Amino acid sequence: MTNRAEPETIRRIASTRMPTKWGTFQALAFERDTSDETRPVETALVMIMGDVTRGVPLLRLHSQCVTSEVFGSLRCDCSDQLEMAMRAIAAEGCGVLIYEHQEGRGIGLMAKLKAYALQDEGLDTIAANHALGFEADCRNFRLPVAVLNQLGIRRVRLLSNNPHKLDALVEGGIEVLARVPCETPANPHAVVYLRTKKEQMGHTFTLL
Repeated sequence: MTNRAEPETIRRIASTRMPTKWGTFQALAFERDTSDETRPVETALVMIMGDVTRGVPLLRLHSQCVTSEVFGSLRCDCSDQLEMAMRAIAAEGCGVLIYEHQEGRGIGLMAKLKAYALQDEGLDTIAANHALGFEADCRNFRLPVAVLNQLGIRRVRLLSNNPHKLDALVEGGIEVLARVPCETPANPHAVVYLRTKKEQMGHTFTLL
């Protein structure tokens, strides 16, 4: 599956100033039509600080995680990674965070909760997805690639532990000059989940 998306297939529908505890970002809203009847429109929130068309900005591709980001769940490290990315971009005064609505690695919130229930019974995160009829990771990154192209960003430093994000960017024509780790110490509730991603999905964790 290709991660290329033609610039004309996406629409910028809003742009606004977003003050945060890490500093003030420009928030852009993008959407694109899809061929998926269950999800005909795909959306992303893009948080930008500084002039990202100059130099090689930090980039974080981040998928929505309601359970950790809203309810403080400790079953994953998503909330910690989001905060780390925002801090890192603010520290440099320049960077991009693309926040996609792909809950549960693309399976959706309700299915993710079903997967959690299966994990309670002893399955790991990948086996739980497979038991529900899903791939280990159902996401694609065509929308972020299209957003970067529309914004005129051709070279980035990717803030991620996920090699598949790097591959998707390169496949989409974005030059990744460096991959910057996005890792925090694992809490006890997330260790098995993170170790599975490291051992079976190739994520680069050094603190496990």
